[in-house]
Amino acid sequence: MKGDPTSPGPRYQALIELLRTAEVLWNASRIFFARWDLSPSQFNILNVLHEHPAGCTQVELSRQLIMHRSNVTGLVDRLEARGFVRREDSPHDRRAFRVLLTSDGSRLLRQILPHYYQAAETVWTGVPIERARQLVSELAAVSATAEKISRLQPPVSKNKQRNQALPDLQSSSAE
Repeated sequence: MKGDPTSPGPRYQALIELLRTAEVLWNASRIFFARWDLSPSQFNILNVLHEHPAGCTQVELSRQLIMHRSNVTGLVDRLEARGFVRREDSPHDRRAFRVLLTSDGSRLLRQILPHYYQAAETVWTGVPIERARQLVSELAAVSATAEKISRLQPPVSKNKQRNQALPDLQSSSAE
């Protein structure tokens, strides 16, 4: 018999700690990038574009950054207004633009990256390099499993989510 299904299993604490760590790192990165007047998401777009000199469509950016396309649009708008990226017509799809890093965007990244890489190393102080490599492999496996599970789940419409939440709201307000 496997453990009690109503109690957390031994991996539950690892999941909670992973989520807590991700939140702490995200908040720390907001503070880190503030000196360049960037959000972590804006930096992520610049960094992806740095790795793709031919540019990316906004759909490609959204897939790589695991965010909704509409969020990418707003981020690209703000970066374009500051001269860090530019949009060009896509030669393969008249409906799409390619987003490219400008020379100002490249210059900004050259300022940020040494500090960013150093901060990344500092965060991992005390974790041996081999253990860090092992964690990369283990986290990739966890990520792949989570993606597989999410693909197996039936989609829930927003209306159904609202309708399911309604009884809970009504019963708690009646008490």
